[in-house]
Amino acid sequence: MSNPRKITYTALFLAFSILLPQIFHLFGGTGPVFLPMHIPVLLAGLYLGGIQGALIGFLAPIFSSFLTGMPVIPILYFMIVEVTVYGFAAGFFYQKKKLNIYVSLILSMIVGRVFLALTVFTLQPLLGLKISPAAYFTGALLTGIPGMLIQLLFIPAMIRLLEKAGEHVVRNNA
Repeated sequence: MSNPRKITYTALFLAFSILLPQIFHLFGGTGPVFLPMHIPVLLAGLYLGGIQGALIGFLAPIFSSFLTGMPVIPILYFMIVEVTVYGFAAGFFYQKKKLNIYVSLILSMIVGRVFLALTVFTLQPLLGLKISPAAYFTGALLTGIPGMLIQLLFIPAMIRLLEKAGEHVVRNNA
């Protein structure tokens, strides 16, 4: 990553991915409902590309857990995989495959949730957890519907604003 602008945006999206959940936590346990960490990670993937999106998705839950105590273990492990995949998939579908932003977002959400389910399925016996991967996945999916709707409403508008401003880092400055 040699582009200073891309590095700056990566740092800003990472900071935003740690700060935004804290704002939501001021109003109680709304993180699982509104999915605030997902927003900057998806934005980063769409705007900067899959590598930066994945990097932010990987680092955000780790830094957030270290700095704020959230997400807690074992949720941290599940989120690391889920949001890393979100960031990568968003960039892959939008930047590499040149899909429509809504299609890219929906596919990213599906792929991320599939990886979440696979991670829970794989790790729950290793961690000695007594949770059903299917029940965890279904609960996370249903609880997160408001957050997914927010993502579909606001993320495309934010990306359009960034692209309209002529600041699209990947397409113009890569």
